[in-house]
Amino acid sequence: MSKRVLLIEDEPNIIEAISFILSRAGWDVVTHSNGHDAIEAVQNRQPDVVILDVMLPGRSGYEILTDLRAQDETASLPVLMLTARGQTKDREMAERVGASLFMTKPFSNGEVLDAVNQLVGA
Repeated sequence: MSKRVLLIEDEPNIIEAISFILSRAGWDVVTHSNGHDAIEAVQNRQPDVVILDVMLPGRSGYEILTDLRAQDETASLPVLMLTARGQTKDREMAERVGASLFMTKPFSNGEVLDAVNQLVGA
């Protein structure tokens, strides 16, 4: 059975690239493109891993992750945070709110696949 990843990202080119990379590696990829109802998307889709962009319409990835960590069902869900801003303060904020891994854009195909596999222990 394939593992499911929920990609919460609003940039179409990033969605397409990550979906292609992970699908080709056997992942079932579902996408969501806004922060407004991202928590509901996680609850409804019950992914094995979430890839979460920091800057989303409606709510930031930091706010979404804070909410996920506060709920028992998603407190330990592996989350890879993506951001175009890779400054130290951004990494520190991601760690503070509970990101499992942090990756800056642009990234290589191999980096994304390695990170997702690492999060599920593959």
